[in-house]
Amino acid sequence: GQEQMIAIRKTQERLEKSQAPGGSVCNTMRAMACLGANTGFIGKIGTDAVGEYYEKALQDANVSPYFIKTEGISGSCTVLISKDGERTMGTFLGPAPTITPDEIKEEILSRYNCIYIEGYLLVNEELVRTTMQKAKKLGLKVALDLSNFNIVNAFKGLLDDIIPEYVDILFSNESKAEEAVKVLSGMVEVSLVTLGKEGALVGSKGQVIAVPAEGGKPVDTTGAGDHFAAGFLYGQSVGATLEQSARIG
Repeated sequence: GQEQMIAIRKTQERLEKSQAPGGSVCNTMRAMACLGANTGFIGKIGTDAVGEYYEKALQDANVSPYFIKTEGISGSCTVLISKDGERTMGTFLGPAPTITPDEIKEEILSRYNCIYIEGYLLVNEELVRTTMQKAKKLGLKVALDLSNFNIVNAFKGLLDDIIPEYVDILFSNESKAEEAVKVLSGMVEVSLVTLGKEGALVGSKGQVIAVPAEGGKPVDTTGAGDHFAAGFLYGQSVGATLEQSARIG
């Protein structure tokens, strides 16, 4: 909770540390902006130095920030790295998950062609459903990242309902990927499955294209899926084919 996060931040003050803006959709938007896409990010932050830093980091990356601000401390994830390189993560979501449907304004959405939503938001069913409805009404494509396997299991009923109705582009990472991509590609316009070092699969209209991973030995897989999504969505935004877009990813 909040007390715990304040305590962690206090002990950290004397340690060597670095700060970076995170969260999967934020990573994707920053990477897309680096490629030259026009991106924005909607979130909810507190009135503290962490929130200020986060907003400025997005502006510096050329991502338009749309933040709802509320009194108190912002969410963050503290990653403690021990001398042997192992990491321990302490996540405090802060006000981030308390966004309400009416805080997602149509005037913001209408500036864009596509909205990208992370699977962890599915805990807030009303928010996800209402935002997808608004986006479709305004003619946006809806992209959803299933985040991880637990999300799929926990929200199966909801996903079976909203995916065929609202989702155009679906990102997932699956062990039983081939089966999943065939089933899912029948429900959405484009279904993508990342397979780590095996590359990715793109399914559309019953066709499945396998795209190999490039670039040799992986250095660090943190945020790899977020950047794959950025490359793919960027490709789509400039009119590239599905295969070209996946290769950019």
